[in-house]
Amino acid sequence: MGQSQNRTAVFSAARGSVFGLIPVLFVLAVPFASAQTAAGSLSPVEAQALVDRSLANELRAAQDSGQPMRYTLHKISPRLTSTKQIVETKDGEVARLTEVFDKPLSAAAEQQEETRLDTLAGNPGLQHHRKQSEDADTARAMKVLRALPNAFVYQYAGPADAHSGAIEKFTFKPNPNFSAADLETQALTAMSGEILIDAAHARVTRLEGHLDQDVDFGWGILGRLNKGGWIRIDQADVGGGRWRIVHLRMAMSGRVVFKTRVFDTTEDESGFTPVPLGMRYQQAVEMLRGESK
Repeated sequence: MGQSQNRTAVFSAARGSVFGLIPVLFVLAVPFASAQTAAGSLSPVEAQALVDRSLANELRAAQDSGQPMRYTLHKISPRLTSTKQIVETKDGEVARLTEVFDKPLSAAAEQQEETRLDTLAGNPGLQHHRKQSEDADTARAMKVLRALPNAFVYQYAGPADAHSGAIEKFTFKPNPNFSAADLETQALTAMSGEILIDAAHARVTRLEGHLDQDVDFGWGILGRLNKGGWIRIDQADVGGGRWRIVHLRMAMSGRVVFKTRVFDTTEDESGFTPVPLGMRYQQAVEMLRGESK
């Protein structure tokens, strides 16, 4: 599986965070398990079938390397607002910083980026290390993805407001019969929320999840996610039937060993364009370097 090229299922797994567990929460935007249904535009059988089709489609997408893309990532956090150009390759992603606090880089900062990219191009070990980290995060995310069919109970909530297309809403809550087998799936036992599904394409367009209680990892020794944290993810067709996550908003807090951490992040991805299959990371470096000249 070409994980670094497939942003549908493992978008945030590649970002890296606390134990890789915060990114693992992000893949909740992908598959959705068996649903209970309520009165609405879909019958119980139709609602069940829609969720099942979405599950199958998202699992299939998660296992398909798909078309590598180039895109713009705009990220806002309390300490920094940045814009990067990112290119996906078979060797992992390559990024170039282009703006800080929505302003172009200074001449000195541009030179630093040039030097960093030169160093990266001349040292494959640096990119290999990043690819290993991406793959490890993806493996954790996939572990959660496979657990989802049993992790939640879904309730059909009827049609959702949408400007175009038929969008159906489902709520979800933890399945009381689900037992987390590892740290990666522990957070699933404390999250509830809602998902929106594009009925025509059987793809998830939005997920919003909330932690209803504290989640301890490693008996509370390694860390904790605090009750009240939430995450929203929007996914869309960015062209040619290629679905990508285009917006993420996360507000969570917790403890990592003995330090309190706050995760307050907004990410928007745009300007998706295909790049050649099989592109090596050095080619991506040249692509990104060439635009500054």
